[in-house]
Amino acid sequence: MTVKACESGKMSFPEGFLWGAATSAYQVEGGCDLHGKGESIWDRFSATPGKITDGSSGAVACDHYLRWRDDVDLLADLGLQSYRFSISWPRILPEGTGAVNQAGLDFYSRLVDALLERGITPNATLYHWDLPQVLQERGGWPDRMIIDAFVEYAGVITRHLGDRVKMWATLNEPWVVAKMGYEWGVHAPGVRDHLASANAAHHTLLAHGRAVPVIRENSPGTSVGIVLNLIPFVPATSSTTDRAMARLADGDLNRWYLDALAGFGYPSDVLQTYGGAFAAVQPGDMEAIAEPLDFLGVNYYTRSIVSAGGNGDEPDELEVHRGDEVTEMDWEVYPSGLFDVLVRANKHYGFKHIYITENGAAYADEIAPDGRVHDARRVAYFYKHLQEAWRAIAAGIPLDGYYAWSLMDNFEWSHGYTKRFGLIYVDYETQQRYLKDSAYYYRDVIKANAVLEI
Repeated sequence: MTVKACESGKMSFPEGFLWGAATSAYQVEGGCDLHGKGESIWDRFSATPGKITDGSSGAVACDHYLRWRDDVDLLADLGLQSYRFSISWPRILPEGTGAVNQAGLDFYSRLVDALLERGITPNATLYHWDLPQVLQERGGWPDRMIIDAFVEYAGVITRHLGDRVKMWATLNEPWVVAKMGYEWGVHAPGVRDHLASANAAHHTLLAHGRAVPVIRENSPGTSVGIVLNLIPFVPATSSTTDRAMARLADGDLNRWYLDALAGFGYPSDVLQTYGGAFAAVQPGDMEAIAEPLDFLGVNYYTRSIVSAGGNGDEPDELEVHRGDEVTEMDWEVYPSGLFDVLVRANKHYGFKHIYITENGAAYADEIAPDGRVHDARRVAYFYKHLQEAWRAIAAGIPLDGYYAWSLMDNFEWSHGYTKRFGLIYVDYETQQRYLKDSAYYYRDVIKANAVLEI
């Protein structure tokens, strides 16, 4: 693949803009029962028949737990300036609280040291969905006990790594935790309970807020944030009911989290959907959630088009793509939505430092006869979205970095290994890694610090 730079200065990024790629622990590490690691809710969920599309699990995944040295070499080869990874809570505290697993601490310590030796900034996420199973059995995120447990865990890992890791995110996509794990039941732990989901939505945010001061104390000079998945919701028609349902969907996924973090409290229209049943908020909770952030991480993939649905009281996302390209996840490729959510996060909510912490696309990649993986659609996806990132900066949005999702193909949650998002192709039988064309394109983008024509 050949690329050329845009006209000088046309789409160059600011000096110091941070380029990275992201993964999560359960999706890449494997080693599910090695060296004292405890069971996670995803270990249990994946072992339950019928939960994962291809019947697989993350027990081996990309074997990153054993192959991390080679993977760090790949990070360096691509010129990545930062690596966003998550910590496995049950690898650190096998029982969720209490006794610390030194082998788990040592693994992440070695990883961080190797990154720093290569000039790669570690960006660590404390929670990317792999709750210790023992804590789920005590009630999980819907139970208030989880807050103290999370703060304890945050304290353990940041005391150990806080001298070297200076970018911390508390949680990845708490909406997914609450909605997909505790209401729809399609993610671990597979619960279907509307009120449990609401409680989880509150407790994830409260755990975040209570942990932020602990992280700052243990990691002086650190930058602390949270990562949200943001989606523009568009009414399918101009009807009053469709517009109302689009706003309610926006309230459930976007405003519930953004409003609370910005100190506005929970949106009243979403609270009304719970009637008098939602009573999780206690005095001081909302103030704790609104603890000032150093950055907001934004994960962006697509938009949703919403109609009132058949019963007229719940949002119903329609598969309306208007002829535009759709990824293997059946998500519309809608680059301008990235610009929209970045502007909203800054202009309406006042977040002064923003990172795109995930952005990418799943396609059915294959190794070509020449030994390369030619993923032109993913290259085009990155090209279009990087243009929108640049446009946001040009509009005055304080966007400080971009992380491609993902560094490598991996265990894609309930889809198993059927969806490939990676810059790097993984042969799961041999664990051989192959750079895709998108990896070479992204490497050149980083080197140029600019959007490159394709």
